[in-house]
Amino acid sequence: MSSVAQTILPSVSFIGRSPLMVAAIELIRRIARTEATVLIEGETGTGKELAARAIHYLGARRDYPFVPVNCGALPEGLIENELFGHRRGAFTGAQAESPGLMRLAHRGTLFLDEIDSLPAKAQVVLLRFLQDRKFRPLGARAEEEADVRIIAASNARLGDLVARQEFRADLFFRLRIMSVTLPPLRERVGDVELLAAHFVRDCANLYGLPEKPLHPTSVEWLRSYGWPGNVRELENLIHREFLLSDSDCVTLSAVPSANDPVAQENPLAQETAPVEHSVPTYSSARSQALEAFDRQYLADVLARTRGNVTRAAKMAGKERRALGKLIKRYAIQPASFRI
Repeated sequence: MSSVAQTILPSVSFIGRSPLMVAAIELIRRIARTEATVLIEGETGTGKELAARAIHYLGARRDYPFVPVNCGALPEGLIENELFGHRRGAFTGAQAESPGLMRLAHRGTLFLDEIDSLPAKAQVVLLRFLQDRKFRPLGARAEEEADVRIIAASNARLGDLVARQEFRADLFFRLRIMSVTLPPLRERVGDVELLAAHFVRDCANLYGLPEKPLHPTSVEWLRSYGWPGNVRELENLIHREFLLSDSDCVTLSAVPSANDPVAQENPLAQETAPVEHSVPTYSSARSQALEAFDRQYLADVLARTRGNVTRAAKMAGKERRALGKLIKRYAIQPASFRI
């Protein structure tokens, strides 16, 4: 399996030829042939939901629903209701029956993203379901069964959370009957150029514009940058710079974020930022550098918070309104980071 583009389905493709990525793709194919519960681990932006969809659509449940849910977005007091639903009159305001996610995913797959954010009570509820595949909707008298494959994902190492007693060990072992870890982009040697070229082609096709090559200095910068937001960060950067480019090639003017520990350990990342053929004035160069820093910093912080502006402002140490103005100034779309 050495081809550059690993197309699993027309809508599910992994781009890469690095040994780490090729091995991960092969493992995904093998896992898809089973019915076991799966745990997918990897940093933010490495493609965990893409891997979950590949496992579902390559497996025997492909003709039934794939239901994704972000555990971090579920209100703590409503998790049981969201998962298992309720009967009419189960509580004040329950004027109609709700089937819940387990029922919606019956015979298909329920993808639980950010499983590490589940509170303790919800972990107990999920563990009980995994043991016998039975649940009781709120307000119901009898238990029901659901034939659901569970795929969970986490950008934190669940084993480390178990060691710190921040996640239930019994649930961890139930979830990781099968497991796959997606490598970060900085460890996928040779893949960043392939991905960048792929995203340039996607942008050209999307907007009906001529395809542009990457500037040679941009390719060097791609290789040296640490990519804290991984593939999602790269895709957003290429998308933005492709649309902003007025020349016959795409020049990446971004600089590594001060918050990126990988870039800090790699001096080349700060030495190989692309430069124009002509030397701008000091004032112009300073202005461009500051703008580039602002753009990349905003992209980094939004990638880390998946487009949540409130969390991004807290991480940046700025008021939400002030950060919002910066985001608006550079025409950055937070929604594009929620993929």
